[in-house]
Amino acid sequence: MLDRVVDAIDGAFGRPPVLVANDPDALTWRPDLQVTRDVMRNCGSLGGIYTAITHEPGPVLVVAWDMPFVTAPLLSALATGSVGFDVYLPESPGPRGVEPLCGVYGHACASPILMSLASLRFATTAFHSAVRVGTMPFKTVRQFGDPQHLFFNVNQPADLAHAEDLLAND
Repeated sequence: MLDRVVDAIDGAFGRPPVLVANDPDALTWRPDLQVTRDVMRNCGSLGGIYTAITHEPGPVLVVAWDMPFVTAPLLSALATGSVGFDVYLPESPGPRGVEPLCGVYGHACASPILMSLASLRFATTAFHSAVRVGTMPFKTVRQFGDPQHLFFNVNQPADLAHAEDLLAND
């Protein structure tokens, strides 16, 4: 899974990503990647986003490493569309209406995210009211593929089996 995400990011930007991971074995997953641990532990995905934006000097593309079907063209389009926004996310059929684990985050998000984390609000969208949020319209996202496929996330063994079936039929 990680290889597919790395390939998509490298294909979009010509360089491998920084991996934010707390697993002690993360350094061995892809020895060619720089690995950084969460700045604030036990804060879920929002803590990972915070780590990413405080690790890099400019806006960062954040992609969950267990989202194996994102594509380089989608990621490139997100980066291009993010100009003028603090957060730029693709619309999705998910419960939030956007996919916060596949988007561009700027440094203006750091303080609002930190305040959310300090308030124990760990939802990935908890800080959105304090920043300029832009969205890639659903019809644009669909130009890059089926959103349910693009943003498929592997969280359980059954998800992994389903992802392997999708790959076999790709």
